[in-house]
This record gives sequence, C-alpha cells and structure tokens, in this order.
Amino acid sequence: MKILHLDANHPLLLNQLNDLGFTNHIDYTSSKAEIESKIADYDGFIIRSRFSIDKPFLDAAKNLKFIGRVGAGLENIDCDYAIKKGIYLISAPEGNRNAVGEHTLGMLLSLFNKLNKADKEVRNGKWLREENRGLELDGKTIGLIGYGNMGKAFAKKLRGFDVEVLCHDLKTNVGDANAKQVSLTELQEKSDVLSLHIPQTDLTLNMVDSKFINGFKKPFWLINTARGKSVVTEDLVSALKSGKILGAGLDVLEYEKSSFENLFSDDNMPDAFQYLIASENVLLTPHVAGWTVESNIKLAQTIVDKIQAKFC
Repeated sequence: MKILHLDANHPLLLNQLNDLGFTNHIDYTSSKAEIESKIADYDGFIIRSRFSIDKPFLDAAKNLKFIGRVGAGLENIDCDYAIKKGIYLISAPEGNRNAVGEHTLGMLLSLFNKLNKADKEVRNGKWLREENRGLELDGKTIGLIGYGNMGKAFAKKLRGFDVEVLCHDLKTNVGDANAKQVSLTELQEKSDVLSLHIPQTDLTLNMVDSKFINGFKKPFWLINTARGKSVVTEDLVSALKSGKILGAGLDVLEYEKSSFENLFSDDNMPDAFQYLIASENVLLTPHVAGWTVESNIKLAQTIVDKIQAKFC
C-alpha cells in the first residue's frame, strides 16, 4: 500500500510504517490542486491540518482506503462523504488528551491566581500584592461540556482538588468516578467554571452565544481548549464587560483558519479580539493545548497503531 504524507510529523510515523512494509511518499509543499492531481495513485494519506478534504478531492482519490489525521478532530474532512465512499477515517485523540488536560488545568490556575498579570507587573517594577490576591479551586464546581477523551483527561487532573466536577454530553452514561453527568440546565445552574471539550459540528458551532451565557445562574469562568468557532467572540466580550464571565482562558479562537495554523484569514483584526488582547482577565495561547513534546510522539504512534490494526 502506498501512503502520501501531507504534513511533517514525528519521524517514528514514517519509520514504523516503512518497517511494516508500507511505501511512503512525502509532499509537504505542493498545492491542494497538485496533490489532487496525483492522489489517485495512493491507498492512503496522512494529514494534520494543511487543507480541507472535500468532495472533489475525495472523488479524485479513486483508490483511497484510509485517511489518517494526526490530531483529535476530523472537521477538516468531509467525513460523511468519505464514509459513503468506504474510506476508513483515523484520528488520534488518545495521543494528546493528557496534554490538553494539563494545559486546561494550567490555564485555570493561572487565571485564578492572576499569574500572567502579576508576572508582567513585577517585571515592570510593580509590587502589587492586594491587587493580585487569587482564588482557590477548592469548593468550586467545574462544569465540562463534552466528556470524551479530552474532558475525561481534564476531570482526572482535577482529582487532587476539593471540587465538584459535572459533565454534560450528548451521549448517555458517560459519567464516571471523576465527573457526574448532568443536564445542561443543572450544569448552568451550578458551575463556577465552564470548560469546553467538544468537537466542531453543526451543533457546537456558535454554541456559546449570549443566550447560552445568560443561561448560567451565576458569573463563571470560561476555558476553551476545544474549537474556537464554538464561542461567539463578540458575545464573550459583552459578557466579560458585564461581569457575567469573570475571565477566560482561550487556546482556540473563532478567527482561526481551518488549518489551525493561522489566526486571521485576512489582515483585519476584529474589535472583539483587540478587547481580548487588552484584558488582564483573559489568557490566550495559539492552539497549543495538545501540542507538547510528548504528544507529538503519542499522536504519531496512535496513527501507526491504528493503521497496523486495520491493514496488517
């Protein structure tokens, strides 16, 4: 079987697939049209987030047996059409779930203790102790929306704290010893912190809007290490201004390109984003929650293992 690699990943991916007898080709620079013109020669391809895989591309891939995405989500692939054509889809949420769990916890602790704000002030010669009095997690209720690989990983990280962890998910019976599954209404009623761990789907697109935010009984903190387009940024900013949202940790943004590797599709910086940049109670990172040295290895290994299990 011939495999085309469209993005650079950890070397073990190529090395182990070679050892398993696959023929591997790499092309990290050609345009989508150029790739489309030769994709019929391949039985599979492995991509990270270089471009979207749409119907015309899949139609051109006449001999395709599988697509491997070195990441957690498959939203850059027309999954329904691929499945209809009998193409096996592989993702690797197991590979970066621990990294996401740790990053989410780090964001929350940083926000509660004003670590970034205090660090900047001390570097500028300011020694403001009262202004940087923090909050403790103990006694808080943490609400998770989405309780798959990422949500479970974050809940596991919270076991060392005296907190109540609630989860809401479309699937039933996903709660466990680390999180109690509840209705969305109960989660909105009780949560002090909301953390998103959901894929990008029609149901989650623009999910966190003003109506959703105002459904919470009390002011809360928002953490999003999932997908940026789940949050309407203008509505988030309005809630930050009003105090309904006390602070936000955002590893992902509505304005990201679908490749996840660029922030804006043009040079215009929205007013809402300028507000986030200037806010001391907002923490921003560039879609790196699952982007650790260790996850780079684990993501690649997960893809190899799944290809081997299916085709060897």
